[in-house]
Amino acid sequence: MTTSRLPLVAALLAGVAFAAPAMAQECATGPVTVGLLPKLDTDPYFQVAKGGAEDAAKEIGGSVVQAAPSQATAEAQIEFINNFVAQKVGVIAIAGNDANAVAPALKRAAKEGIRIISYDSDVAADARTVFVNQVKGDSLAEMMLQSMHDLIGGEGEFAILSSTATATNQNAWIDFMKQKIASEEKYGKMKLVQVAYGEESEQVNQQQALALAQAFPNLKGIIVPAGIGLPAAARALEQAGSLDKIKLTGLAPATLMKKYIEAGQAQDIWWNVTDLGYLTYHAAQAVAQCKLTGKEGESFTAGRLGEYKVGTSGEIVLGPAKIVTPENLAEFKF
Repeated sequence: MTTSRLPLVAALLAGVAFAAPAMAQECATGPVTVGLLPKLDTDPYFQVAKGGAEDAAKEIGGSVVQAAPSQATAEAQIEFINNFVAQKVGVIAIAGNDANAVAPALKRAAKEGIRIISYDSDVAADARTVFVNQVKGDSLAEMMLQSMHDLIGGEGEFAILSSTATATNQNAWIDFMKQKIASEEKYGKMKLVQVAYGEESEQVNQQQALALAQAFPNLKGIIVPAGIGLPAAARALEQAGSLDKIKLTGLAPATLMKKYIEAGQAQDIWWNVTDLGYLTYHAAQAVAQCKLTGKEGESFTAGRLGEYKVGTSGEIVLGPAKIVTPENLAEFKF
């Protein structure tokens, strides 16, 4: 037996509870610093969410720091996870670029006493305490498909222009839409011809939108479930003179899609992004202070948003999204 094991053995023999210091996660006695780690540093979506988190910090204390990579990859996010560990933040709130690839780094951070939650895009459930979701994923997928159905009159060819092939939430939405098309008579006359990827780049999204239009002369619509991709695709098709022929729907800041929505060329599915950041901050502080453990049925109060409950797999849902149309466009400030 080596001498390095003697303290542990002595503690066990004496009936003393022993915990490795690296695994200790003490309950905070007050507000902590929350490190927000978005997918990408240039996406205005996450800047707006940060503003909501800062609003919450002003109300309940603590502070917000945000840092993110310039490339939407898991490898790039890992460096920022490690930086937050070095800064000794109380909680890391991450919007995962890849659910599983970032998990080992998050688990190492947890061993250093840092609490982990996810928001916007989940990570592996065993690598975080709760996931703050903007809206139920199946609901979003169904709304996008319904929107496309309405825009193209319920029949014809359409494509999907997603973000990346590894994007957890987009892949789940696409799978759900495929199942709906195959199983429901309502969508029986709609044909999904291709799933393409914009790689979280405005330029690539523009190129892919034009490539889809060229490859499929009878294309009637494109679903773009990514905030950068939808306005980029709209601009490209507008410049090509194809936007009246090819309708667009998906997820994006409503203000960026305003003129296309008003013209009847596009719809948008959206939610209050400021509230997402606000709720994320409240959840982070509750986790830090051991008021939330991720167990289904737990509840907490998120300031002006009221009470929320933890659902299955530690999911907390902000609320339902809406299909943005000319009639309700004024409701959306971002």
